[in-house]
Amino acid sequence: MKELVTKKRSLLKETEKLLNKQIEMEGRSSAHYLSMASWCEMKGYDNSADFLYNHSEEERMHMLKLIRYVNEAGGHALQPEITDIKHSFETLREVFEHILEHEIEVTKSINTIVDHCFMEKDFATFSFLQWYVTEQREEETIARRALELFDIIGEEGIGLWTIDQEIAKLEGQESAAQTMGGGEG
Repeated sequence: MKELVTKKRSLLKETEKLLNKQIEMEGRSSAHYLSMASWCEMKGYDNSADFLYNHSEEERMHMLKLIRYVNEAGGHALQPEITDIKHSFETLREVFEHILEHEIEVTKSINTIVDHCFMEKDFATFSFLQWYVTEQREEETIARRALELFDIIGEEGIGLWTIDQEIAKLEGQESAAQTMGGGEG
């Protein structure tokens, strides 16, 4: 069947390449969160598991948002191949340390694309990515807060149970921050 409408391209090839790399990063984020959620659930950290399952879905939505943007701008978004996902962790703290490190890498990647778009005067993509800039600040803040719980509460005695309880409250803080900031989650 012939294509009825051929989209004209407004997206530079280099921008498309960077966005496809970000699509892969968001897909990888979703897979990481899903794997960590499963490990937490298996270990009895139910609140942390719920928090991470929700984040897995959120990261998938970030990926889909990018895919639609690339395609609507005349590019071709590529479904990423996701491999090498870690499935076991030594401690709950390790899970949240991994999250913060990963979110910092995602922020760097978003900033690289934003800088590229600014330099290329691709203001439509630059504007589109501002949502991701704000979202990443929120993601890093929540990840830092989760790690602070380990230092404030401690892991001895009922510490890990208490931390798991507090992780559930972070979900509410994140939702409130997104509502005030106009984010989608």
